[in-house]
Amino acid sequence: MNSMLDLQDLTKTYAGPNGAVPALLRFSLTVQPGEFVSVQGPSGCGKTSLLLAAGGLLQPDSGRVVVDGVELYALSAAARARVRATKIGFVFQQFHLIPYLSVLDNVLCPSLAADLPDAPAQARGLLDRFGLSHRLHHVPAQLSTGERQRTALARALLHSPRLLLADEPTGNLDSDNGAAVLAHLASYAQNGGAVLLVTHDPRVAEYASRTVRMITANKELQQKAGPQ
Repeated sequence: MNSMLDLQDLTKTYAGPNGAVPALLRFSLTVQPGEFVSVQGPSGCGKTSLLLAAGGLLQPDSGRVVVDGVELYALSAAARARVRATKIGFVFQQFHLIPYLSVLDNVLCPSLAADLPDAPAQARGLLDRFGLSHRLHHVPAQLSTGERQRTALARALLHSPRLLLADEPTGNLDSDNGAAVLAHLASYAQNGGAVLLVTHDPRVAEYASRTVRMITANKELQQKAGPQ
């Protein structure tokens, strides 16, 4: 089976007042279709940098990012954007919904960057599946926190991405809403998608097929990946 995401020896550093600050140090990870991989670790260990690099949004200093057989950073910025628009879905802790658009129009946003036949029907189907059919014409300010995250998840799934990247998607949710979002992510993986989720939430391990732990120690980033 070909991997959906293959991260090979990623290194990323940022400039700091006292010199370079490492975020990723020779980090490697493979995610297969049908796999839900949770990445856990303390703040500052590089989880968000890892996710952004995997999604083609942050070029590493060295290493390779291969999504569905395509090496992202060997592409032009425009070609990389097309890969994101067709193969990758993003779910963020802060939702990033457009405040003046309705729930339905927020979910339809990915159709502006990709040719999606029957996008309105697909969006309505996703919102019905996520229990939001009665909220189609509400704006985000009229939604509960859990409803906003489910709207963001529906938006991420509109174009049927092969890979779903999630950054702390349960961080702002209560226990019940967090469990609902995790169940949807697990279902997506069970149906053949690949999920990479970074989190502090220990509940995620109950839904993930594999957990990777990243640690920071001795003033130098040390990263270990493996099944728990």
